[in-house]
Amino acid sequence: MLIAFRLLLSLLLGSLVGLEREINNHPAGFRTHILVCVGASLITMVSMFAFDAGDPSRVAAQIVSGIGFLGAGTIMREGTTIRGLTTAASLWTVAGVGMAIGSGFYLGAVLTTVFVIVVLFFFNVLEQNILQSQYHTIRLTITDIPGQLGRVGAKLGEMGVSIKAIHISSLGDSKAELELGIKTAAQQQISEVINQLADLDGVHSLKFGES
Repeated sequence: MLIAFRLLLSLLLGSLVGLEREINNHPAGFRTHILVCVGASLITMVSMFAFDAGDPSRVAAQIVSGIGFLGAGTIMREGTTIRGLTTAASLWTVAGVGMAIGSGFYLGAVLTTVFVIVVLFFFNVLEQNILQSQYHTIRLTITDIPGQLGRVGAKLGEMGVSIKAIHISSLGDSKAELELGIKTAAQQQISEVINQLADLDGVHSLKFGES
């Protein structure tokens, strides 16, 4: 019964964290977080109960390093933006939650899950509200030719501007509309970014607003 309780609790807490990642369409979502949490809990229990001469601390260290490898697989580079770091961190934390449950440290597991959910669900909104002046949406009409999107991304990269979201749609007549969600540096003026983009070859018009 104790083993079943710990595995079920791992499933529940892992699913709560994974749900947020799934809702926001991140690389590792609902099922991945559940499997990591349940697997870490099971491995911890195996190290504690199945082998009399086993050393649980050694197994715990292997779980942490193994999850680091799995988390690295969720990190992707998209132009000038690195995505997946938060998901990698959530996987690493969920593994810790599973280990805590497997070893019977229920309070730590539950409190950590609550804190992680608060951070994932609410701190993203808080961060954008605090740094709202740094988030912008830019819409460009560009020549629809190979490499044009790359030139825009390269120019933003030169200025230290991060691309947070991107959407492109064809307008016909060899033109396309490019919508970018960007984050500028703390002291950077959006007018500087706009002037630099407007001077690029193949950029026909540009509009911007707060993201």
